[in-house]
Amino acid sequence: MKVGIIGTGAIAGMHAQAYKNIGYQVTACTDGTAERGRKFAETWGAEFVATPEGLARRADIDYLDVCTFPGYRLPAVELAAQHGKHVLVQKPMAVDLAIAARMIDTARKAAIQLGVVSQHRFDDSILFLKRALTAGRLGRILEADAYVKWWRTDAYYARPVKGSWAGEGGGALISQAVHQVDLLLHLIGPVDEVFGYWKLGAMHKIESEDMVCALLRYASGATGVIQAATAWWPGYPERIEIHGDRGSAIVTGDQLTTWDVQDDKGEPAPLAQAAKSGASNPLAIALTPFERQFRDFGEACKAGQPAASSGQEGYRALELVRAIYASCAEGQKVKLPLPSA
Repeated sequence: MKVGIIGTGAIAGMHAQAYKNIGYQVTACTDGTAERGRKFAETWGAEFVATPEGLARRADIDYLDVCTFPGYRLPAVELAAQHGKHVLVQKPMAVDLAIAARMIDTARKAAIQLGVVSQHRFDDSILFLKRALTAGRLGRILEADAYVKWWRTDAYYARPVKGSWAGEGGGALISQAVHQVDLLLHLIGPVDEVFGYWKLGAMHKIESEDMVCALLRYASGATGVIQAATAWWPGYPERIEIHGDRGSAIVTGDQLTTWDVQDDKGEPAPLAQAAKSGASNPLAIALTPFERQFRDFGEACKAGQPAASSGQEGYRALELVRAIYASCAEGQKVKLPLPSA
């Protein structure tokens, strides 16, 4: 597969390395800062193109990988649709549900694949947990929680777009914990009601939240908690905790660190302790899950079938995030699904 990258910031470098590892070619790239884009192109053996429009027109590109801030999403999907290119976007897929819905509709009408980067679905721990939960090894799920107690420096938030509602769609929940939001939905299923509290700019000079707590009620009847922060120094590895009536599982960082199940049978749990996490360094994460997701997306493009982390899956995660934000702002419970416009 041949890839064109829009936006050549730090995460684009991880993407480029993952593509190289799996034999995909980064053919060309573009960036609003030409000097940065040219340096990226030189590093990865790609061609720098001045504009996203120029990139989308190229016949030697199979799909566009959008590594920009989430404020730039719909125009990229519209460009991809216009030129018949598949498109993969960074998380979150958009800043609001109306834009996300338009992205999905645009891709559907153009018969192109729309994917959202949610690489932690491809961690060994999550792949195992998905199989184990499907097989009922934890029994009836009673509680499923996510804790993302991270730290980001003032320098991280120095650019005005960081932590802004317009540019990033919010703070710690949508920018950092959206991965864990996605995993809870992927593993446990839909949420039908939330209640949340937040603190706006508790430790950083940002307009959105750097601390948020939410209670969840899943459609299955299970309950849960999401805590997300970038205000807790020095930052601690994220956790997902799942408790059923037969036992419990805990994922710390990207590793399954606890598997306590009564009379358990089945494949051995891949217990480990040396976890990778972006708790204090956004780039201190593993490449292998990216490689697996990119392979999955490439195969989906070839087959004309939705990828494992499709636009619809990205929409579900964004919907839960926006519901929590609405509850925090309104001071009351919010029921899902939310209207898309």
